Order: sequence, then structure tokens, then C-alpha cells
Amino acid sequence: MWQRVGQSLCEPRGRHGERLRAKSLPTDELRRQFFRRGKVEEDEVDDAAIEVHRSQKLARLEAVLLIAESAMSPRRLAQLAMLASPSEATLLVERLNRIYDAGETAVHVERVATGFQLLTLPKFAHWLDRLHNRQVKLKLSTQALETLSIVAYRQPITRADIKAIRGVDPVDTLKLLMDRGLVRLGGYDDALGRPYLYETTPRFLELFGLRDLADLPNAEALRRPPQLPGHEDRGVGPELEEIDEDAEFDDEFEEGLAGELEEELEEELEEELEEELEEELEEELEE
Repeated sequence: MWQRVGQSLCEPRGRHGERLRAKSLPTDELRRQFFRRGKVEEDEVDDAAIEVHRSQKLARLEAVLLIAESAMSPRRLAQLAMLASPSEATLLVERLNRIYDAGETAVHVERVATGFQLLTLPKFAHWLDRLHNRQVKLKLSTQALETLSIVAYRQPITRADIKAIRGVDPVDTLKLLMDRGLVRLGGYDDALGRPYLYETTPRFLELFGLRDLADLPNAEALRRPPQLPGHEDRGVGPELEEIDEDAEFDDEFEEGLAGELEEELEEELEEELEEELEEELEEELEE
């Protein structure tokens, strides 16, 4: 029977028009009955929802790693993948690696000096080099590899020390390595004349898949030996005279390097200031 305006059409009524009230149940009880009727456990649904949410984050992080041209810090990963924090990015990287390992894929996320990078497994390196001919771009001569090895294991090191080990002046080789972004100036030595010190760059670690210098093969055995008190093995005798003969050319070379060092320091300071400002802004927004 139709009811007058003001009465609900869907409101249940008894035989004599009295209002019938349904037995009220707590929300939790209704929720349990709902899942029980559908033969679905509540915990399973909650876990499934969480899994979907985490999978979306994981997919975003993996996409960022795939398109990145170089290693990315946890902080940068978190920003680009829209994650809550750098620590969450690190946890998701670990989970992604477990998925890769379980599926026997050809890739793995490695942590190098500058952050995380998606790399192929070492066992595929030779085949990929032949396929893409990548060695042409980064191929180094034997002299360059020897000089790079000396710098890597004995850094920070002066040009005179490299010359004493190899027996030839490494000025051209050092310039080549610096042009490739593998070696840079690391300051001045306290020896006579305050010669420049050379060290490897983060790109060197990234290129060779190293997290830090401790990952170098036989790092403990080949590391720089400690200097004995009163022991001076550079900048004296014939070696100093040989360096002075080429002083005019060397000064021009090292003046150019000094300018590059100043530019690098300025860039690093600017990056640090930008990061600090970004962190301050993020903290203010969170508050």
C-alpha cells in the first residue's frame, strides 16, 4: 500500500501500521558477518589491499630505476617514485631484489657509491659487450689502466709518486682519466711545493660497480702503506730535478686542473645548499 508523503516507502511496517525496528548490530559484528557470508576472511582482504598498494609503489620505483641513466640516491628515488621516505625506498629495493632473485632474472639492483643502480648480472657482461660494442666508448689503454689502478689503491697520491711506481711521467694519462671522469684533483700534499693529489671519482665506483674503495679486490693487501716518521720518498734528489725540467709545461697543466677543482667544489657546495633547502621546505610542509 502506498503511504502518504512524509512516510518512507521503504520503511518496514507491521500489520496494523506500526513501525518495525531491525535489531541493531555493532559495526564490527556486521563486518564479520559480511565476510563470513562471502566466505572471505577479513585478514586476507586487508592483506590483499596492502599488497596492491605496495605493488604500485614497487612498480613506480622499478620504473624510475629502469629509466635512470646513473645511480640514484635513496632520497632521490623516494622523490621520483612518490614514496614516504628514503628508508622506504631502501626497503622496496631489497624487496625488488628478492623478486629478481626468485625469478632468476638477468638484472639486480646494486648499491654503488652514488646510490642504487639497476644492473645486469656479471655473467652476462661479456655477451652484452659483444652485442652493444660498449667497450669502444670506455676502452682504456694498458697505461691508463695501470695509472688508474695506482690511483685507486694508493689515493690520494701525487703525480711524482705515480711516476716513481710506473717509471714514466703520467701527465697525459692523468689528463685522459680526468676527461673520462674517472680521476679528479683531491687537494694538495704537504710535501715540498705542495703538489696536487689525485683520487678517483664516484663515477669510477659507479662504473666498476663498487660501493666504496673497500670493495676493490685485495684492498687490504694493496692499500697505501703508512708513512714512517721522518721518511720522505718524494720531492727530493733527482726526481725533483726531473720535475723542474718540465715545470713550465706542468704548471700550465696543473693551473687548468686547479680551475676545474674550483668549479667542482662550487658545484658540490651548490648541490649541498639545494639539498638543505629542499629538506627544510619538506619539514615545514610536514609541520
